[in-house]
Amino acid sequence: MDMMQKLTILADSAKYDVACTSSGVDRQGKAGSIGSASAPGICHAFSADGRCVSLLKVLMTNVCAYDCAYCVNRSSNDVPRAVFTPGELAELTIQFYRRNYIEGLFLSSAVLVNPDYTTERMIQTLELLRGHYRFRGYIHAKAIPGADPLLIQRLGLLADRMSVNIELPSAQSLGLLAPDKGKQAILAPMKQIALGQKQNKQELALYKSTPRFAPAGQSTQMIVGASPESDRQILKLTEGLYRKYELRRVFFSAYIPVAADARLPALNTEPPLLREHRLYQADWLLRYYHFQADEILDEENPNFDPCLDPKCNWAIHHLDQFPVDVNRAEPERLLRVPGIGPRSAKRIATARRAGALGLAELKRIGVVLKRAQYFITCKGFTGASGGGSRHRIAAALLDPRVFSAQGEQLSLFAAPLAKQLAGAGAAPELAAAAAREEAVKCIASRM
Repeated sequence: MDMMQKLTILADSAKYDVACTSSGVDRQGKAGSIGSASAPGICHAFSADGRCVSLLKVLMTNVCAYDCAYCVNRSSNDVPRAVFTPGELAELTIQFYRRNYIEGLFLSSAVLVNPDYTTERMIQTLELLRGHYRFRGYIHAKAIPGADPLLIQRLGLLADRMSVNIELPSAQSLGLLAPDKGKQAILAPMKQIALGQKQNKQELALYKSTPRFAPAGQSTQMIVGASPESDRQILKLTEGLYRKYELRRVFFSAYIPVAADARLPALNTEPPLLREHRLYQADWLLRYYHFQADEILDEENPNFDPCLDPKCNWAIHHLDQFPVDVNRAEPERLLRVPGIGPRSAKRIATARRAGALGLAELKRIGVVLKRAQYFITCKGFTGASGGGSRHRIAAALLDPRVFSAQGEQLSLFAAPLAKQLAGAGAAPELAAAAAREEAVKCIASRM
């Protein structure tokens, strides 16, 4: 099998891992070396579906000793298999870089023989890149759960970012769908990476020549829809991972059926893309809006409303906290207002020092007044939440992407009712409109 055949197989096998993003680290090129890394992002090319393709995203091998039910590379699945040697993969990365195809490497692997053997081959690859080829570009490496801590340490000294995929939101689901993996085997390297980063920062403060350990931090990925956990369970776990292991990012991947299995959704099940989207929105609320998981979802409402983004959903359930005076409220309260984001809140806090702000000033600042007007007061404006406004508020807060029809096709995030009506023969535009009207009535009744 030649290199291109291997690349075709192993790049395709890597597409289900979404836990990669911009580098988060700066490294300048040096004389006698090649490559560099940029903290704001290394993206200069995108695929047709909008994903960045500036990293060579590939597996060392898709030959796996494990039989995880949800994985296309599981040992019992009949798919083409290939294995890169460390030398082949290092040479391929450098050749792609020299042709300006890529700016860095995202390296993962199935479990070949055992976690230690697989990790050793990954380390050999990165040692060739960093040592032999003197490559200083961005490298994201996946830590293999169950690998020896010394190997994890060596890998972290070669990579910029590391990640350990938690895969499933509960130990019960792991035991059912991934019997070869265990909760502790996944959490142990996460803890080691977090502690390693803290120790490395202390050492760097004393000795500037200290080798850097995973300077861009760590991330993880969870599969959504393969197991029965609620959105609240997933969000609570996400919050706990951020707090305990100081992760830079938790990625969510809508489950795509890849093999028939009684333990999993049927092969004709659509990936829960809207649910994945809502989890990402809630993730932002945790990281940038100072929300807590228990505020976003509770035991009575453990799943997201498909028609509203999580922030708007919170707002209509806490109307007693509104309206907010934008000229007096603390920035933390401003962040709770639909239509005001972190950047807008900072701009408001700065601009109001020079004088009271009205609607015109808020619009120039970047506030989305279509939503915010129902939750704020400002100079010359006492709010738009008067009598008989529940229907208007609900209509303004609805996520437009859920109720859009593009030509003869519904949006990827289309509401379940719209899909049902379309399946029954209704035109997509009429199905979307009917679903929207029903959603407005339902939301208004809860306010």
